[in-house]
Amino acid sequence: MTIRLQRYIAILSVVLFLAKLLAWYLTNSVTILTDALESTVNVIAGFIGLYSVTLAAKPRDMDHPYGHGKIEFVSAAVEGSLIFIAGLMIIYQAIGQMIHPKPLQKLDIGIYLTAATGVVNFLVGTYAVSVGKQNRSLTVEAAGNHLRTDAYSTLGIVIGLALLLFTGWQWLDSAVAVGFAIMILVTGYRLMRRSMAGIMDEADSALLQQVVKVMQENRKAQWIDLHNLRVILYGDVMHIDAHMTLPWYHQVTDAEREIHAVEELIQTTFGNRVEVFIHIDACMPYQCKLCAVPECPHRHHGLEKPLVWTVDNVLVDSKHGKDTA
Repeated sequence: MTIRLQRYIAILSVVLFLAKLLAWYLTNSVTILTDALESTVNVIAGFIGLYSVTLAAKPRDMDHPYGHGKIEFVSAAVEGSLIFIAGLMIIYQAIGQMIHPKPLQKLDIGIYLTAATGVVNFLVGTYAVSVGKQNRSLTVEAAGNHLRTDAYSTLGIVIGLALLLFTGWQWLDSAVAVGFAIMILVTGYRLMRRSMAGIMDEADSALLQQVVKVMQENRKAQWIDLHNLRVILYGDVMHIDAHMTLPWYHQVTDAEREIHAVEELIQTTFGNRVEVFIHIDACMPYQCKLCAVPECPHRHHGLEKPLVWTVDNVLVDSKHGKDTA
């Protein structure tokens, strides 16, 4: 699904770029050139994104034991960089137009062409963001956000050109271009920041919170403790690492059953594109006060207060309960 959509986005970017280029050729408007320059980024990013989602979909192999999903972060970083560069180029062109203004012409045709590309970008971009979030594809989501940003900037450009058409104030052409160039610079920076966070395995707080919530709400009494939890996204594959404390007298088959229950819970909630790695710890006497296992024959202390798992305490790299022993 994501590969096919990214292919359509790449082809569409070429068509819309040519339309905007025609509008600029007909009008000499630096504002329309602003839109056309950003569309060159759409073209490059579209094909880079197509390559990255195709590669990310490949199964893991001997050289890439965690799969190829991280290529999507690289793709998003390249796209963000290109967006940022486009913003700088637009400002340069706008200043040049202010200093050496060129006569504008056929603005009405330019407005129609530009508005049409904006509508198409918004519709396709909204759909791409939805698909990207559903499939946890940063590349497709980034492409969709870029198309929607392009649509918003196009709307502002159309408004600016309409004012220019009715007022004749030519300086509006450059002023509108600079305003939207600044917005483009911010978009590029945010995309680069997010991609770098992914490359550096920065924790996704919202996703981590969701995982902890699911585990706590579906917690079994035998799941005495959870700690050293790590959640990482590589493309659309989610990797979960954790240490789980089980009753020390469990046999291997008992422990295996509980681990499979955790895996089934996670996959039911987040989909099959999940890898769960759980290290089993045996419970210690000082954890009896936190343990809710009923009728435990080896209990040293009665249950005082079960430990509620939160993002803050499941990240700790040690068993809980020592401070209450």
